[in-house]
Amino acid sequence: MDFNGADLNLLAAFDALMQERNVTRAAARMNVSQPAMSAALGRLRTLFGDRLFQRSSAGLLPTPRANELAEPVGRALQQIASLLAPAGHFDPGTAALRFKLGVSDYPAFILLPSLLAALTRKAPGAEIDVHTFVARDDAVALLDAGKIDLAIGVAPSVQESRIMSRQILSDEFVTLVRRDARPARRMLDLEAFLRMRHVLVSPEGNRHGVVDQALADRGLQRSVQVTLPQMFAVPALLRDTDLAATLLRRVALHSAHAGDLMMFPPPLPLPAISFHMIWHRRNDANASQRWLREIVNEVAAGF
Repeated sequence: MDFNGADLNLLAAFDALMQERNVTRAAARMNVSQPAMSAALGRLRTLFGDRLFQRSSAGLLPTPRANELAEPVGRALQQIASLLAPAGHFDPGTAALRFKLGVSDYPAFILLPSLLAALTRKAPGAEIDVHTFVARDDAVALLDAGKIDLAIGVAPSVQESRIMSRQILSDEFVTLVRRDARPARRMLDLEAFLRMRHVLVSPEGNRHGVVDQALADRGLQRSVQVTLPQMFAVPALLRDTDLAATLLRRVALHSAHAGDLMMFPPPLPLPAISFHMIWHRRNDANASQRWLREIVNEVAAGF
């Protein structure tokens, strides 16, 4: 078969450079010398007629052409690996491979400890790299670039045919105040809720969250005094202030300060929040990746 004289090993070198963004680390990943990897980069530039990577203080920055190539090259390499592996065979007890997980804040706090315990117990020879992301669509970029195998977070805002997902967990909102908060000694109705000053959790820096939208739909507004990028510091903050916060229930229950706080149903209807397991279609049929998704699903089912 004629590939115009191209050495297909160059695709593996490109994938390593795309994931590591560093010639030395990419060489180690490919088990070749640094000069050999530098030479491969030169040949890749000739092959694709593009610089592909630009050196910077932050490492190698991919050009737009490199970003275009990342997904199809990664998919092709995964398909070749699947063809060469024994059909449907994966033994987690003896496997020596690396799983790359991406998690947003909530699953990192709630699910990740149990998940890592299960993975290290069932696949003792596997290495596990954990990456974090904030915006829900960041997961898609990480999957496209091959930086992660699997993401756990809120589903992406736009459905893409190459991105697959499955809901694994959901949670409901509760409103928290410290135990001696005067406006909410026995109950928290909407009037008492609106009299209080609030903490808003906004990973993306917005000052208009789910609660604020629900209030706006009724022509109401609350007083937000503090905005934080993540929710796990909130229970400690509430313990020492007169502020209120509306958070996901498991965050409150898992906090070391849960005993210092009162938990109420929010005084207005709020939607439950669903968390999904998200993966790239190129990983869908791989035996080790299927096993990984089964373990994630199994652990999440216990919550």
